[in-house]
Formats: sequence, structure tokens, C-alpha cells
Amino acid sequence: MTSVDSEEPVLPEQRGAEADATAVATAGKPTAQAPTRRPERLGPLLARLHFYAGILVAPFLLVAAATGLLYTFTPQLDSLVYGHELHVSDTGGSAVPLSEQVAAARAEHPRGTLVAVRPGSGDDTTQVDFALPALGEKTHTVYVDPYTGRTRGQLTTWYAETPLTTWLDAFHRNLNLGTVGRYYSETAASWLWVLVLGGLVLWWRRRHGSRTARRLLLPDRTAKKGVRRTRGWHAATGVWLSIGLLGLSATGLTWSRYAGANFGEALDALHSHTPSVATTLTTGTAGSGSTAKSADPAAIDGVLDAARADGVGGPVEIAVPADATTAWTVTQTRNLWPVGRDSVAVDATTDRVTDKVAFADWPVMAKLTRWGINAHMGTLFGLVNQILLALLATGLICVIVWGYRMWWQRRPTRADRRTVLGAPPARGAWRALPSGALAVGIVVVAVVGWVIPLFGIPLAVFLAVDLAVGVVRARRAAGSATAG
Repeated sequence: MTSVDSEEPVLPEQRGAEADATAVATAGKPTAQAPTRRPERLGPLLARLHFYAGILVAPFLLVAAATGLLYTFTPQLDSLVYGHELHVSDTGGSAVPLSEQVAAARAEHPRGTLVAVRPGSGDDTTQVDFALPALGEKTHTVYVDPYTGRTRGQLTTWYAETPLTTWLDAFHRNLNLGTVGRYYSETAASWLWVLVLGGLVLWWRRRHGSRTARRLLLPDRTAKKGVRRTRGWHAATGVWLSIGLLGLSATGLTWSRYAGANFGEALDALHSHTPSVATTLTTGTAGSGSTAKSADPAAIDGVLDAARADGVGGPVEIAVPADATTAWTVTQTRNLWPVGRDSVAVDATTDRVTDKVAFADWPVMAKLTRWGINAHMGTLFGLVNQILLALLATGLICVIVWGYRMWWQRRPTRADRRTVLGAPPARGAWRALPSGALAVGIVVVAVVGWVIPLFGIPLAVFLAVDLAVGVVRARRAAGSATAG
């Protein structure tokens, strides 16, 4: 729950003025014992962290939400822009042999190395990928009508994504700035969970004394216009979005550059990485005619039949090996729930399955990672998933805007103390924490900062700057006191 809100701070000069006014007003009156109140410990520290994290990280989150909203509906945009290449109107009759479709694609695009084929079904075309050194990770894809065997167009793709989806994907991940741009999205994912959890705690504390479901989940519409009403909308909306935002943060970190690498190492250490089939054909399993020559594209029909006979159904991708001594692989590509990711290795010379990995046998963490990625990309539950992501992105944008609005609404407006923006929460809140809790907190933050570097590094920079500012202000205050 991104926020720039906090308890309204009482500045030193305000304390002095209020003390003088109180002394004048109570002069000559009997003093009443003030009710004892337990000193605040965690709240002010969370408020200050939430305030500054919201101020500094909210722009990254705003960009991530806006670009993610654009990416959410790429399947519909692809159908609109590339409908001729992706789909066919006449689905009657049976499909021509896949080898003939590949031959038609090769005739249309004679250059490049055949690397993958995704057979079409229903109204989807068959996609045939050719690798070219000049394209790097991208491939040249030829689209073939599976019922007529005629080509329908060509596109440069990235892991089967169209140029539009590739551009929007990169725009969301790195603003199309390459490696440097990835820092923005990883920073957003690294801090989103901190803001959400911190905001939930602050809202829970603010609702002390009457924590009903209505007061926690709905904004106070009876509040007067101003910061209280804005805070209600900001916080209540954040509560509703919290589970989804935490999920986006976690799944975004799994394939980020630095935290994602640490996550991958953890999966390897726990033997929970995504398994793959063995494609090396030994002398005993390879056919007698196997040589180092290139794989024969005409063998694709037998490879697909062998995979289907072994139970690999639904949409698949067939990976073409570099030579005839390596097995072909056929992998399910169903991202819709229930996810299908079974994979088999097939010896093309004998049309026998030499190895198989079923999705049901994946480690639990590998399954959770797969499901999380699909949910983050809007494919796990189809249109429902897309709508939920759009609501999350739109809600996050609103929460951020309300947060900045609170910052502006909390500014002093008196003629003698007018400022552009509200003051931050008071410094030094950490001093009120018990020493044991402070020590444990430092260790926990250090570990989290090591695992998630783009949380730890910005936090360290903020603490250093905040400490330097505090020292400068203390010296100025000491100088003013001496001069007085």
C-alpha cells in the first residue's frame, strides 16, 4: 500500500508555541492529572519509513502499474493487430501433415536454422521459428494455415511473442532501455511488499479502539474533506489490493536480475528448479542410422505422433535439435489453469520416447513459480486474470495519487508558516525501540537487503543521507542556540 501518509508531526516550534499558549490558558487553574499513555515505539518508525519510501519509490510503482496495465490485454491487441498471421477463418477439414507445413514455411523463408515449431489447432496458425545470428535471442517466425498448408505471414518474434507484445513486455520490464532500465522494475518490486505491509500495520494501528471490518475495509465517508477523507480512500483501497500487490511483488522478484538470481540459486540448493528432459542419445538408444548430420525436418510427423501417443496433449512446442544424435523435445505450452507443462524427448530415428518429465512431478516450488509467472502475466485464468490485473494496476495508481495528495493536503497553510508540502514524520523514532528488538530488526533488514539488493542499497543510501541531514541540522541548531 504505497503511501506518503503519516501521523501529522509536531514540529519543535509548534511544541513551544503550544506550551506557551497552554501555560497562559491554565494559569491560576487547578491542574488535573493527565491520563497516562504508553509511549509510541514502532508506529513513528513505520510512519517515517512508509512516508519516505512512498515519496521515493512511488514514481517507479506508478510507471510499473501504467506499463503493466498496457501489457495486460496483449492477447486481444495481438489478435487485433496480427489477426491475419495468428488466426484462420476457415477451420473445416483436417490439418495437412506438419512436415508439409514446415516445408511451406522453409520455402517462404529459405534462410536461417529451423529451431522450433508450434502446431496450430482450432483457429490458430502453425508457427515455425528460424534462428538467424543477426537476430540474437529473437527468431523469424513464419505463420502457416494448418488446413491448407499456405503461409499467412512472417514476423520477428521473441519466445513466440509478437513484436507488439515484445515491445510492451520490454516497456514494462525495462522501459525499453535494456539492462539499465531493469533497475526501475526491480526497485519497484523490491519495495512494493514493504509499502504494503507497512501500510497495513499503520492502518491497523490508526483504527485502534474500533477495529470493525467496516472501519478497516471501507473509507470513512463522514470525514470532512481533506487529508482524513483522502487517507480513508488511500488506506481502504490498499487493504483490498494488498494480497494481489504482495503476489505481484513476489512474482516480479522471481525473474528480476539480482533478487531473481538469488531466488534461482535457492531453488537449485533446494533441488526445486524446473526439471527438463534428457536429450542426449546414447549409443544404445540412438537409431543405427544416427550421425552428426542435421536433423531431418520431415521427421517431425513421427516425433509429434510419438509424443501424442505418450499422452502429451493440447498445444505444444516442438524443439528441433541441432543434429540427428540429439533427441527432439515436445513440451506442452498450456498456461491456462490447469497448467500443462509435460515434456518428452523423442528419438526421431525410431520414434520412441526416451525420457519424460510430467508437470505433476515437478517440485512444489517449481510449480508455484510457474503458476505465479502465469498469474503475473495474466494467462493463468484467462480473461478473469486479465481483469483482476487491470483492477490491481488501476487501484495502485489511485493509491499512489491519493498518497501524494495527502502529502500536499498536510502542508501548513498559516500565513506565517505556509509551505508547499507537508512535513515528514519526526526523526529519531528508532531510539524508542527496545535494544533487543532493535538488534533483531537490524539483522533481519541486513539479511533481506542482501537477498533483495535493490531494497537494501536504496535503504542504506536513505539512512546515510538522513543521518547526514540530521547532523547538519543539529549543528545549525547548536549554532543558533549559542548565538542566542
